[in-house]
Amino acid sequence: MPLLLIGAAPVQDPDWSDAIAEWTTPMEPFRIAGNVHYVGTGGISAYLITGPEGHVLIDGALPQSAGAIAAHIRALGFRVEDVRYILINHAHFDHSGGLAELKRLTGAKLLASAADKPDLEAGRTIGRDDLLGFPAVAVDRVIADGEHVRLAGIDLTVHATPGHTPGCTSWSMRVAEGGRPLDVVFTCSITVAGQKLVGNAGYPDAADDFRRSFATLRRLRADIFLSFHPTVFGMEEKRRRLLAGDPLAFVDAKELGRVVDAAEAGFKKELAEQRAKAAEASAPARR
Repeated sequence: MPLLLIGAAPVQDPDWSDAIAEWTTPMEPFRIAGNVHYVGTGGISAYLITGPEGHVLIDGALPQSAGAIAAHIRALGFRVEDVRYILINHAHFDHSGGLAELKRLTGAKLLASAADKPDLEAGRTIGRDDLLGFPAVAVDRVIADGEHVRLAGIDLTVHATPGHTPGCTSWSMRVAEGGRPLDVVFTCSITVAGQKLVGNAGYPDAADDFRRSFATLRRLRADIFLSFHPTVFGMEEKRRRLLAGDPLAFVDAKELGRVVDAAEAGFKKELAEQRAKAAEASAPARR
């Protein structure tokens, strides 16, 4: 299997070309609700949260998408240089790839969990040679579960939701739309997606972390559920309704629960399959 270099980190390339083509599909930016705006691509979500004294950007998408994200910020009438903080949900190449360039363009500080910091600064997801590398980027501040990231008019709460990666991070905040207060949750990926759940010496707590993260997310209220792949929350259909004049098109207080239920079911199925394979591999060979 050939090696592919993105940034400084060589990794085995399982041919991500189709996924990358999907993840870099062009998308027009738009306002979701309150001060939350969509500035990502058609396949990877990135969010701009605006405030009177600066803005917060969540997610960096792929390396080749950094310029598009910056252009989307400008198209909405905001200055890229006014982004004060960049946040990340997890250290995989499709979400961390553009961070270095976006940090250079904005001059913003990058905030990330302690568990994802080594991967971000190494430019690769350590322990996963099936994933591509990405340009390494320095983390300016480590954030922890329950901490608040505040900027005038913005108050984001950190929620540790590990499993997909050890440092997978979700975020919550409150916005107002039409005088109505709405709780928004930006959820880190909660699918197994190739994570080794059994016999993973590099991440032995992966299965337990998934279970804890499902429980964490079930405790959150989400009038608006957002994720970092738009297909997860049906963005296209909601955006059509929004553009047709429904300002609450993204409001669905039961969606987070449905997504967590589906992810947990998938996790249990994957865990059972991995356990069965591990048991079969360790069983004495039949004569």
